[in-house]
Amino acid sequence: MVAALLTYERIRTTLVKAKEIRRLAERTITWARRLGAVLTKKPEKRTAEEKARMVHAMRMALRVVRDRDAVLKLFEEIGPRFLMRHGGYTRIVKMAERSGDAAPMALLELIPAEGGEAESKPSTKGKADKVDKADKPGKVEKEGGKGAGVAKGKGKAAAPTEAKPKPKAAVAPKVRKDAGKRAPVKSTAKRSGRSRGGE
Repeated sequence: MVAALLTYERIRTTLVKAKEIRRLAERTITWARRLGAVLTKKPEKRTAEEKARMVHAMRMALRVVRDRDAVLKLFEEIGPRFLMRHGGYTRIVKMAERSGDAAPMALLELIPAEGGEAESKPSTKGKADKVDKADKPGKVEKEGGKGAGVAKGKGKAAAPTEAKPKPKAAVAPKVRKDAGKRAPVKSTAKRSGRSRGGE
């Protein structure tokens, strides 16, 4: 499962398994991250000592992750992504319980690179405070008869609120007229003198 996490960068599993996988995955990513600048160098430009360090780190990672392709991805893509981060490479997001056995489920994923799409969006915190409360959509001021129902400063009529439909009255189930008048049906099968026990 650690290999699947490194390959797909996101897996869905039970919460208990996710916590255990995170422990192993973070240790494995640390093996790659500790190489530092060696990861960013091209393989032909590495010295003999750097090559030896790289081989040692890959073998240590292969002790946990038995998938060669996942380890190659770890040292080529994932390791350089976390060079400036010291731990905390994964996150666990709790999800709805699994139907069937109600096991708590979780989404375990590698966090995105710093400066990626998730963190590059400018925050809108503080901009909402600058907007005048009267200019917010949905705020309607009524001025003494004239211009009633017109948003201030907009000159457009506010959208009328839709009335909610009334719920239909509950209909009682239909009852047959002759339901209580039926006579019990008698069995025409003959009974033998023996008891039901088969004696």
